Amino acid sequence: MDVVEKPIGDIIPYEKNPRHNDEAVKYVANSIRQFGFKVPLVIDKDNVVTCGHTRLKAAKLLGLTTIPCVIADDLTPEQVQAFRLADNKVSEKATWDDDLLGKELRQLDGLDFSMEDFGFDLDGLDPLGADDKEQPEKENERQRTMDAYNLDDYDPGRTAGFYQMPLLHKCTEVPAELVGFNYMLTTDPRPGLGIHFYVDDYQFERVWNDPGQYCERLAAFDFVLTPDFSLYLDMPMAMKIWNTYRSRLIGQILQDMGVNVIPTLSWAEGGTFQFCFDGIEPGGVVSVSTIGVKRDEAATGIWKAGMDEALKRLTPSAVLVYGGDIGYPFPCQAIYFDNAVTENMKRGKLNGR
Repeated sequence: MDVVEKPIGDIIPYEKNPRHNDEAVKYVANSIRQFGFKVPLVIDKDNVVTCGHTRLKAAKLLGLTTIPCVIADDLTPEQVQAFRLADNKVSEKATWDDDLLGKELRQLDGLDFSMEDFGFDLDGLDPLGADDKEQPEKENERQRTMDAYNLDDYDPGRTAGFYQMPLLHKCTEVPAELVGFNYMLTTDPRPGLGIHFYVDDYQFERVWNDPGQYCERLAAFDFVLTPDFSLYLDMPMAMKIWNTYRSRLIGQILQDMGVNVIPTLSWAEGGTFQFCFDGIEPGGVVSVSTIGVKRDEAATGIWKAGMDEALKRLTPSAVLVYGGDIGYPFPCQAIYFDNAVTENMKRGKLNGR
């Protein structure tokens, strides 16, 4: 079974789909956000959805640009129609064992998220359980908070700016090639190879949720670009600050492990300039994406304004540009890396040499 990434705009919902489950969309979106996209859509040879209408709606809700799919091109049109109905029907036949479900949910009490995010009702759950003899000892709530927000990794003495962004020392070397985080586990480290995070946020949210595990794996590579947590224009400003902070903290953790860390620059409207470059030592190598910049004049204007500000504030020695050359006159060396999701990034042309 081959799983392929399809542009989400190419996927066509089946217009006569007899089952609608809009109430489940937010729960499916929560699942994708927390665990990643683990169950691909099934589509026919014409990109029409056979199974997965709710997952498609959830993906659109999350703003994903691509979606994993299995193409059922070995089925006749009649078989596709029958499969679509059968897949919807069989899920109705499943039932829950309330006792076993309760025990499973109680074992997950220590997670940094709630199973209510996925539609479970915990209000009526027996806190003891049928087989329990004593009230279990409650986990220290303060430590749970510390773990959820990685506060044990935060060092107030190594921050910059009003919002106390973690400091990153400048990196003066550049990678020979880049590969996306989503291919990190299947890529052998080699000299000059770096990891970038220019992929959908849900694919690397786990790095923040468990930095101990993933930073150790990232540390095997010569270079790591800091996570590109999104700063969308329509996000609340508090979320933009939070995503910038998270990127810096992961970068600082990696630097403490001896990794060559290259800051990924992200910004939105001019108001984000008050924090989005804080914590980055001037004079080093930085990275930026040009993907989507040319889609309209407004996007181009926002990108150029932010790039102008970054160059003025950070005076980088080199800029790693992920995506195409948009004609911006970098005053320093600009090293271009192609936008390719399915293969390793190859080093592109050089400017300024």
